[in-house]
Amino acid sequence: MKTVSFTQMKDGSQEDYELLAELEKPFVCLTADRVLAELHGQGEDTLTGYKITRLEHGLQAASRALCDGADIDWVVGALLHDVGDGLAPQNHDRFSAEVIRPFVRKEVAWVVEHHGIFQMFYYGHHYGWDRNARERFKDHPCFGSCADFCERWDQSSFDPDYGSETLEHFEPMVREVFDRKAYDPGVIREGMVAGLPERAVA
Repeated sequence: MKTVSFTQMKDGSQEDYELLAELEKPFVCLTADRVLAELHGQGEDTLTGYKITRLEHGLQAASRALCDGADIDWVVGALLHDVGDGLAPQNHDRFSAEVIRPFVRKEVAWVVEHHGIFQMFYYGHHYGWDRNARERFKDHPCFGSCADFCERWDQSSFDPDYGSETLEHFEPMVREVFDRKAYDPGVIREGMVAGLPERAVA
């Protein structure tokens, strides 16, 4: 394989960086494959102490979003909201948000980025933490979206008896999202906050 001429980036030529840009294209195109492989791996990783695996949790959240009629950004966001658990357990929410941020609506990325602190509402007091720490964001336009995301799709998705869709069901959606042009303004929709769809009637 052809390689660059430099050993320090500052010494690289125009030709070097054109070569790198060309060689990077196939790697970037395989992002969805790497994300799906990570999810498959989470299927072998039981959430410590929980009744389900990390993958099952994501599948449940995404299935609930799908059942509520959520659009593809919300469904993929729900599926991948904890994808950062393996490499960044202390800040998995921000890690997960960075994985999807170039490809989904800004509202969805913000919710995924902040869902960790919003989830504390359900358990923080058991550790002596401030369960209302999310109130620091009370004036943010996405506050309601994040509170609803956690209530409807995240905190409720630890049920081993819930009939989730399979990862194969969601794979085309993951591929569609990651096939988008990164940071496309028509996708990111800066300033647009729609909230979650109405809850499906059981």
